[in-house]
Amino acid sequence: MKHMMMLTMVVIGLGVSGILAEDDGRQVMGQTISVWSVEQGKMISTTKIEKSDDEWKQELPPEVYKITRRKGTEMSCSGAHWKNDREGVYRCIACENDLFVSTTKYTSGTGWPSFFRPVHDANIGTDRDTSLGMVRVEVHCERCGSHLGHVFPDGPKPTGQRYCINSLALEFVEMEVDK
Repeated sequence: MKHMMMLTMVVIGLGVSGILAEDDGRQVMGQTISVWSVEQGKMISTTKIEKSDDEWKQELPPEVYKITRRKGTEMSCSGAHWKNDREGVYRCIACENDLFVSTTKYTSGTGWPSFFRPVHDANIGTDRDTSLGMVRVEVHCERCGSHLGHVFPDGPKPTGQRYCINSLALEFVEMEVDK
């Protein structure tokens, strides 16, 4: 109870919104974030997902784990979504957060699914990536932190951005989307 009171005071003191949940007998906080829902056509509140590496390893297939949790890259032209031309939403494979819609997908010639914008800036995050001896911008799911791919400043109008995303980091849900 003492720890619960201290955690509640910290939450109130910091002005952080969130929920308390049990995890292996200890109290942990799941931060509430706002993301865009394509299906609902508005911002919604959801809980940020925080799991241990072992939990992710148990839940995800090995090849998905390697991409999303270890920042791997699938081979060019090997993914299920790079030639997909159906109408719908691309979601995070690990948490089902909406990431991209088919109307922003285009053929970049790279062999990976490419998009010129996410469904909303709140749904993705970016980090500086200096691996492989170069500077790039990594893209990750804002809800669960899964590595998705990279964004480059060589995309088409109207944004000039190319979100180059691993198919294994995505699940596709066929549905009507706004044009």
